[in-house]
Amino acid sequence: MSGSVFGNNITMTTWGESHGKALGVVLDGFPAGMELSESDIQVFMDRRKPGSSQITTPRKEADEVEILSGIFEGKTTGTPISLIVKNTSQRSGDYSEIAQYYRPGHADFCFDKKYGFRDYRGGGRSSGRETIGRVASGAICSKLLKEMGIEITAYTKSIGDVVANTSNIDRAQILKSITAMPDEAADKEAISLINECRENGDSVGGTIECKISGLPVGIGEPVFDKLDAMLSHAIMSIGAVKAVEIGDGILVSSSYGSTNNDAFCSDSDHNIIKMTNHSGGILGGMSDGSEIILRAHIKPTPSISKSQSTVKRDGSEIEVNIKGRHDPVVVPRAVVVVECMCAFTVLDLLMSNMHAKASSLIDFYKK
Repeated sequence: MSGSVFGNNITMTTWGESHGKALGVVLDGFPAGMELSESDIQVFMDRRKPGSSQITTPRKEADEVEILSGIFEGKTTGTPISLIVKNTSQRSGDYSEIAQYYRPGHADFCFDKKYGFRDYRGGGRSSGRETIGRVASGAICSKLLKEMGIEITAYTKSIGDVVANTSNIDRAQILKSITAMPDEAADKEAISLINECRENGDSVGGTIECKISGLPVGIGEPVFDKLDAMLSHAIMSIGAVKAVEIGDGILVSSSYGSTNNDAFCSDSDHNIIKMTNHSGGILGGMSDGSEIILRAHIKPTPSISKSQSTVKRDGSEIEVNIKGRHDPVVVPRAVVVVECMCAFTVLDLLMSNMHAKASSLIDFYKK
């Protein structure tokens, strides 16, 4: 299987399966000299781990991260940073029945046709637990970005038809809320909807919004490696994501140039800024100095106990009720995954931007 490596200047290689001994990541190309400890990463890991609230899967995993390499005397060495998280609560027997049929909404059928067999234990490599490596890598990137004055904040914007009021984003509220919503009233309403879905043997999807502030102008390349293209690639690679929007997103298709264009002006310090931000902080594939605004649309959890039609490997039709420990909604746990994939992508493109001008190289290397 190829396609487990992401990035250009820095790369992450994730490995492991949902019900294997462990999962992890190798982060290569990360600069030397940044202070880093396991506790820096664990804060992010705790935001995505299962069994942490009443609306997540009852599977209990501590998801304790261990640094195996790339750190010496508390600082990054510039060599590959290898991280591991051991699985401790596998119940593979819950999945023995599905070895004989294809679950609706899952990649079982595709895996079988592509490879001739599949790891049916919780989805194997395509399980949501694969995102452990993404979060660990993104946590490290986020720390370096923060030292550069770049902040990334993701939160749940909607669950089903419950939409949060995002006029006042409070990161403390996001981290306190079990839905990761910045709106306490919407949080309570969403919890009721999720519990109703669980009782009905169903699941629900939602939307994650992510904002990136402090990014300088010109990050991203004008052709294939556009900032919006790279962010979309990163976010669409997350298993449950089915659509990505930048700025006004799909609304631009029914807009007019006179209203969609962001007029430029000067602020009181004579800095050039935009009067609006329909572009979501990206013009021509490059950051324009405004806040980057991105939304990821997450599908409902495909594993539900409600009766569904499917087929066995021999094509015979059957009705199934999926058993096991599953999230009635994956949106809250995916918030930190979106945040971390954005952090990794932005840092990677910042590194590319360092040699965009000859003067930058000359200033860096001249004696």
